[in-house]
Amino acid sequence: MNIVVFFYKIPYIILIINILYSLETTNKLTSIFSQIDDPRRDLTKLHQLNDILLIGIISVICGADSWNEMELYAQEKEGFLRTFLDLPNGIPSHDTFNRVFSAIDSRQFEACFIEWVKSISKLVPKEVIAIDGKTIRGAKSKGNKSPIHMVSAFACANNLVLGQVKTNEKSNEITAIPKLLELLSIKDTIVTIDAMGCQTEIASTIIDKDADYILAVKGNQPQLLEHIQDEFRFGKSIKTSVSEELDHGRIETRKCSVLSDLQFIPIENNWAKLTSIIRIESKREFKNSEKPIETATRYYISSLKANAEDFQNAIRSHWAIENKLHWMLDVAFSEDASRKRVGNSTQNFSILLKIALNILKKDAKTKVGIKSRRFKAAMSNDYLFKMLNL
Repeated sequence: MNIVVFFYKIPYIILIINILYSLETTNKLTSIFSQIDDPRRDLTKLHQLNDILLIGIISVICGADSWNEMELYAQEKEGFLRTFLDLPNGIPSHDTFNRVFSAIDSRQFEACFIEWVKSISKLVPKEVIAIDGKTIRGAKSKGNKSPIHMVSAFACANNLVLGQVKTNEKSNEITAIPKLLELLSIKDTIVTIDAMGCQTEIASTIIDKDADYILAVKGNQPQLLEHIQDEFRFGKSIKTSVSEELDHGRIETRKCSVLSDLQFIPIENNWAKLTSIIRIESKREFKNSEKPIETATRYYISSLKANAEDFQNAIRSHWAIENKLHWMLDVAFSEDASRKRVGNSTQNFSILLKIALNILKKDAKTKVGIKSRRFKAAMSNDYLFKMLNL
């Protein structure tokens, strides 16, 4: 072979190799998500369900935020998509994407998502699993004035979304959280939840799953809160840890106090394996500003027996779900502006976003934000292959 011709063909050889590598991931996605029942009648099936699902996932990775953009992406990348998809009747229309994702059983889709996450990750012992809800303000169920609310679980060390369940209102988080916990494998982890999740049933569910909990306590548990305040008022064996953080002209000091020798909370209480109570006192000062000093005191209960520094770190880790998940979904994926409302479309599109986010976050080498990585994946098939080959 002429050496010039050989070097001319090198980019194509590399592309073929990347295609072969990517097939492992697309096959994994296909094998897991193929468990989803096709909601369509046989007479209306022009396109294979697996093709629709994979185009949906890949197009969202590459920047598609609507059904129309899914179709446009697939039309422009049809040759590329045919390297690993059948597409017997060409590219599905935006109406097809809308109908199918609106009709897919969201519980099945969620279960497959959780199974897929398990296949690409491994939770480390004592990893913090933060659980919190997020309102998708643009999406409302038909006939319901309240926007849809998603409760998600986020693995802080892995930086991955583990799963989600839908609830129509924020107040329904209390019933949604146990359902989410039942779906997850959380053995040997620490589950953190805000005050909405401070319920005896939720604490028991976490313990039954061989995990530990740290639950925020506020006015929704008035008697427990009063007991905790009395414990710290009269307690003697209080362990403490102080941290200080300077960021953007602010100095934030946090003092964590821990008590395990409890006097006012009855031994025969309804809180499964309640072992420690925690108080976080924070003070925020603003440099070169006339803003007044901000102070706050927060309380927590836990099944763990740990030192104050470990509790401080675990509670601090909980806020990763706000910064690394909720904020990212709004900024990089415009989730809060989504107006998908038909059938299960809101819930299922939210799963697509979280699949894309998990895949893009696995790229530790590209030093740009998630939004820029989506753009790069759309521009470079080679980069997309690397992302798919987790």
